[in-house]
Amino acid sequence: MSLLKRIEQGQSASSGGKSIQASSDEPSRLSSLQARRANAPNAKPQAGTYYDLKTRVQNKLLAEMDPSMDISQTDEVRRSIQELFEQILAEENIVLSRPERHRLFEQISAEILGFGPLEPLLQDDTLTEIMVNGAKNIYVERKGKLHRVPVTFESDEHVLRIIDRIVAPLGRRIDESSPYVDARLPDGSRVNAVVPPISLVGPTLTIRKFSKNPITIEQLIQFGSITREALQFLKACVRARLNIVISGGTGSGKTTLLNVMSSFIPPDERILTIENAAEVQLRQEHVVTLESRPANIEGRGEITIQQLVVNALRMRPDRIIVGEIRDEAALDMLQAMNTGHDGSMTTTHANSPRDSLSRLETMTLMAGMDLPVRAIREQISSAVDVVCQQARMRDGSRRVTHITEVSGMEGDVITTTDIFAFEQTGIEEGKIVGHLRPTGLRPKFMDKIEASGINLPPSIFGIGERRRY
Repeated sequence: MSLLKRIEQGQSASSGGKSIQASSDEPSRLSSLQARRANAPNAKPQAGTYYDLKTRVQNKLLAEMDPSMDISQTDEVRRSIQELFEQILAEENIVLSRPERHRLFEQISAEILGFGPLEPLLQDDTLTEIMVNGAKNIYVERKGKLHRVPVTFESDEHVLRIIDRIVAPLGRRIDESSPYVDARLPDGSRVNAVVPPISLVGPTLTIRKFSKNPITIEQLIQFGSITREALQFLKACVRARLNIVISGGTGSGKTTLLNVMSSFIPPDERILTIENAAEVQLRQEHVVTLESRPANIEGRGEITIQQLVVNALRMRPDRIIVGEIRDEAALDMLQAMNTGHDGSMTTTHANSPRDSLSRLETMTLMAGMDLPVRAIREQISSAVDVVCQQARMRDGSRRVTHITEVSGMEGDVITTTDIFAFEQTGIEEGKIVGHLRPTGLRPKFMDKIEASGINLPPSIFGIGERRRY
C-alpha cells in the first residue's frame, strides 16, 4: 500500500470518524460519563505549544513526502522521514533539545508508520494486554495485574484513525452500522474495537498481545503454571492422539497452553488450525491455517467456524485444532473427533471441567438439530478424552487447576475423574501458594497411551511412592 493511499485512508477515517457519534439523546450521557473520569496520571496536556508544534511539523512532513513511496519498506521510509524532519526544523528555526527532538521524531514516525501512541506499548514485551477506554484512559496488563499508563490520544478521532489503520489492511470495516470488529495486528496480536454509539465512553480498543518468543515448557514450569509430571502426562496424551479440550476464563492462558501442547504433535502429521483470528503459533512445518470471515457491508460472504470445520474434513487432516468453540460448530467438532480425526484439540470458556462439558452440550443444541440430550452426551463422552482446566488466580498468576478424564456415561450423566488437581496451601505476600498434585488415580485410557509405545511411571500419578512438594 502506497503512503498516499495510507494517508488518504487516515484522512477519510478522520472525517468519517466525526460522524460516528451517539444519537441526539446520547451526548449528555456521554459527557456526564466522561466528566466523571479522571485524567491519566502524569499525562502531558493534549492542547498546547508542544502538540501544536507536533501537528504543524507532521502536516508539513506529510505534504513534502513522496506519495509513491512504498510504506512497507520501513527502514527506507524512516530514513526519508528523518531527513525531511531535520530539514523542516531547520527551515522553521525550531530549536529543541536532543531528548525533545528524539521524542518528537518518534511520535511523528509512529503516526506515519505505526499505531501512534500505542507503538511504545506494543514494543514492551512485559505487557500482555492493552486497553484503550476512549482517548484519555489507557490501561495495560502486566503480570496479570491492571495498571493505568500516562499515555493519551489527542482526541476520539485520533483513536478512530488508529483503529481504521488496524482493520483496513484486513478488509474489515468499523462504522455506525457495524460498530464492533475483531482483527489482528501484523505480529498476530488479537484486536477488538468498539465505537459509538455502542460505546458510551468513546472508541474502545482491546489488544491481546502475544510474546514474540512463544512461552516454552520450561517457562511454564518456572512460572508455576503446571508441574513437570503433569506436562509429561499431557505430552503422552497428545502423542497417543487423545482428544483434548482446554477450558478456562478470559485471559486465563488457554491459547498459551494450547501452543505448548501443540508442540508435542509429531512433525510428520498434517495439522489444520481453524480460528476467528489466527493466534495459535505452531512450530511444525506441515500446518494449514484457516481463518473465519465476517459478512461484508451487504451482509454476504460470511465464513463461519462451522463451515471451516466441515471443509477441513475434506483436506486430509491428521489433526484439527480449533482456536475456540463458542457456537454450533461444537457439533461438527464432536463429529470430527468421532470420525477418525483423533488427537484434535480445542478451547472453550468455562469455569470447571464439568461446566465445559455442559457448555459443549449447550452449544451442540445451538446447531438446531432435534437431538435427544442423551445422544449428545454420548457423543461428548466418546469424543472428548481429557479436559484441561486453566484459571487466572486472584494474584494474577495463571495456573492449570484440573486435568480431568472423561471416563464415560452412567445412566444419563457423563462421568469424569480428576487425574491432577490444584491444591492451595496458603497465601504469602499476596501470592497464592499451592501445587498441581496427582490424585492417585490412573486414567482408563492408559491402554491407549501404552499402545502408542509410551510408558508412564506410576509415580506420575502419585502411586507407589510418597511425593514431596
